[in-house]
Amino acid sequence: MTDAPRSEPTHPAIEAVMREQALAVGYAPAAARDGFAALLDLDHQLASILQSTTEPMIGQMRLTWWYEALEKLDQGPAPAHPVLQRLAATALPGGVRGGDLAPMIEGWEALLDDGEPLDDDRISRHAEARGGILFASIGRLLGVDDLGALGVAWARADLATHLTDKGVAGRAGDVAMAELDASLDRKKPKAARGLTGLAVLAREGLRHPDRSPGHPLRAARLAWHGLTGR
Repeated sequence: MTDAPRSEPTHPAIEAVMREQALAVGYAPAAARDGFAALLDLDHQLASILQSTTEPMIGQMRLTWWYEALEKLDQGPAPAHPVLQRLAATALPGGVRGGDLAPMIEGWEALLDDGEPLDDDRISRHAEARGGILFASIGRLLGVDDLGALGVAWARADLATHLTDKGVAGRAGDVAMAELDASLDRKKPKAARGLTGLAVLAREGLRHPDRSPGHPLRAARLAWHGLTGR
């Protein structure tokens, strides 16, 4: 494996999401917050690769590096990259394995521009590999099972709000809304409130596309959920 790349430049839109998600992390149990945040940092880092890559081959090479680096977390010291070192320090002690996280890369590979239309199958592969694994891994830190499906819905909703093809975005958003409604209607433990808060924000993004991350009404909705679970 080649030397660790520098951190990808963070797109301003991702920075706004990071600030909003930091509020959701605050509703998690204190012992899990650092690992929760580190796993979100990984997701942001992978998103930044897609945001900053114009050549699919270069994007593939960067993602391959991350796949190998995540697997190496289980074999020895973390590679010299701050995101990987935070994962090793905070998420791995909570039972998360780098080998379990590596398949997240396949979710981002599904979005690489290969000249073909982004169809429903590729969107589902992205949502399952990205959101399903991310939420299940954070759930392990929280001591809460069965959060993968919520993560799939979250990732599908997040992608739908960023697609420029209105037809594809509309179909993905409709599926995500139904999935989010079904999952959020089922009561979750209080320890999961940080993750369910992310799902609530994703649903707000579909319901109110004019309210971007950081909007006061989104913050108020998250605070209400954090206090009441509703």
